Amino acid sequence: MKQTDNHAISRRITSNIFKGSLGNLIEWYDWYVYSAFAVYFSAEFFPAGNQTIQLLNTAGIFAIGFLMRPIGSLLMGRYADRYGRRAALTLSVSIMAGGSLVIACTPGYSSIGMLSPIILVVARLVQGISLGGEYGTSATYLSEMANSGRRGFYSSFQYVTLVAGQLVALGVQIILQQVLSDTDMISWGWRIPFLIGAIGALAVLWLRRTMDESEQFSEMSTETRKNAGTLKVLMKYPKAVFTVVGLTLGGTVAFYTYTTYLQKFMINTVGINKEAVSWINFIALLIFVVFQPLAGMLSDRIGRRPLLLGFGILGTLLTVPLFLLMEQTKNPVIAFLLMMIGLLIVTGYTSINAIVKAELFPTEIRALGVGFPYSLTVAIFGGTAEFIALWLKSAGVESIFFFYVAACIAISLIAYWRMGESSKTSQIEAELQSESSSSGSNTRIL
Repeated sequence: MKQTDNHAISRRITSNIFKGSLGNLIEWYDWYVYSAFAVYFSAEFFPAGNQTIQLLNTAGIFAIGFLMRPIGSLLMGRYADRYGRRAALTLSVSIMAGGSLVIACTPGYSSIGMLSPIILVVARLVQGISLGGEYGTSATYLSEMANSGRRGFYSSFQYVTLVAGQLVALGVQIILQQVLSDTDMISWGWRIPFLIGAIGALAVLWLRRTMDESEQFSEMSTETRKNAGTLKVLMKYPKAVFTVVGLTLGGTVAFYTYTTYLQKFMINTVGINKEAVSWINFIALLIFVVFQPLAGMLSDRIGRRPLLLGFGILGTLLTVPLFLLMEQTKNPVIAFLLMMIGLLIVTGYTSINAIVKAELFPTEIRALGVGFPYSLTVAIFGGTAEFIALWLKSAGVESIFFFYVAACIAISLIAYWRMGESSKTSQIEAELQSESSSSGSNTRIL
């Protein structure tokens, strides 16, 4: 009977994590489609001119979208801590669907002039709000739904689906490249992936409405919920907040450098053709996805801190050499191998960053605590990484960007070195043990 109950619980956990993760996939697909197809639609939204300048404009809008993420995490984090993780996740995917639909239907610069990039900016601002709320709430939900001893493994699926969203975007790009000409892709083909994203988000909306609420939130008292998710409560945990900032800084710059900017770098600097770059990115990210749960399981055995230290040390030492080597090669296979080395290093951060942050905060402030300082850091550093790189390239000093990435990782390395092992001081586990002790005491009294 007990074994049957364990199987039922395991299936329920898996089902809820699947539903939460699939929604995460669609949200990140909608977000990354913009970056993946920027090489095609940049000329549609901006006047004809230098390709680097057009890409710089689209990268600027990409960065602007990131600036809304702290606002989204503040609004949605408060909502999730007060009204539930499920309600917040359902709302965020609805907002993302609307943004994708608007971009898919917006006429180009040649039709409506400056109104075209203005609408694009507004749509990305709305999507930024959605994604800002998605990260903290999703990280919180996956961490709370996982069972003890496997939280590293289950929470790693946040980046599995995050990267899978980018993979799906690249997969759609590869398929369209095979069936449409370059002219058709620039003219109208780039709209198809945004339409797919809007439809997919609506489908996920129904799935998220059938998810269970996490036990930690359900057990929270009505009185506690009244004050949950506020900045006043968050400020009671300054050490945890600054730890999240330190954890995120180098990781987010490295992640967006290797998964977003590298595509443009291979095309615009190395000179590899677009189709080959799409395949390089697709295969590399597919392998990267497999790394995540493996590293998550490893963290459940040896702790989170060793993986973070590995990322910090290797990222600081090898980032500049990797980019300098890639800059000199025209061979797609060599470029792929160099990209894989970078992604393997970044896995030390991506696989466990969600659970590490969730373990720092109590239930009543967890979604806001994970999401707000993270989104603020990503907005300032992650969202601007591509823009800074392209700006330095346009100024003729692109190599400075490589040192910038290494410096950001080095700063995070200091945070990793100073922090303790979060799995040993986990707020999630401490609360569950406290609830278990209270239940035991009540049983004895009865």
